[in-house]
Amino acid sequence: MSRLKIVHVTGLRYAEGATASYNEARMLPRTREGQFVLSAGLDISPIGAQMAYTDYWGAHVVAFEVLTPHDELRVTATSVVDVRPVPQQPLHYTWDELAAAFPTSLELTDYVAQTPTTEPDDSMRELAQEIRSRGGDVNETAYEICRAVGLAMEYRRGVTGVNSTARDAWPKRSGVCQDIAHVALGLLRDAGIPARYVSGYLHPSREARVGDSVTGESHAWVEWFAGQWHGFDPTNLTEIGDLHVYVGHGRDYNDVAPLRGVYAGTGGSELFVSVRLTRLA
Repeated sequence: MSRLKIVHVTGLRYAEGATASYNEARMLPRTREGQFVLSAGLDISPIGAQMAYTDYWGAHVVAFEVLTPHDELRVTATSVVDVRPVPQQPLHYTWDELAAAFPTSLELTDYVAQTPTTEPDDSMRELAQEIRSRGGDVNETAYEICRAVGLAMEYRRGVTGVNSTARDAWPKRSGVCQDIAHVALGLLRDAGIPARYVSGYLHPSREARVGDSVTGESHAWVEWFAGQWHGFDPTNLTEIGDLHVYVGHGRDYNDVAPLRGVYAGTGGSELFVSVRLTRLA
């Protein structure tokens, strides 16, 4: 088990200042199997009215507005989380069993439909169908798809942007974890497997000593349904373990973006982000 402290700072600097802004933050982990949140809170500057709620996908959301002129919006999420590996013995789950589950679950229907961000190109479709044609069950097929994507793509910054799609990233065979997750989702769904995008954090070093603070970043991985939800990190070709901290899930990044909003003002804005992770136990 790991006890991790996460300090995630993000916000916007406005070139000409903003007279008001309206925002949503999805930056706070929540308790689930394998993860217990000891503390979690947001500090927002400038101070404004806030409202917390749980969205359709189950994420904890803080909606807030700032109605005074400001040059910078800064949101700091500080969390302490106990994380332990959840032993997962993939079930032998047949395609017939999956087909029978759809009529009883709106959730599965939500997660098998492509979005504009995950829509595959012809090359992606060919790979998805080739892997499915090998005759594996749902879990075996999903695992092979995620491995194929992770092996084919290189983690590289700067080749894609926050609005890039799977179709943008796949021809380059590179991108960040967000892009790799979107490509994996596109293939999984094309193969007929319900799959969802997971937003969270990953501590970058298992060798870090207790008390050491390291630079990290937001992370993304996928979960697919085969009788139960099974998580996998295609960027690192690994199962989800005690260094992964879950924040939320959705159909793609757009459902669980850490910070999004609109503002009133002239000129552009610049996003800034920093993440520090400390192993406490």
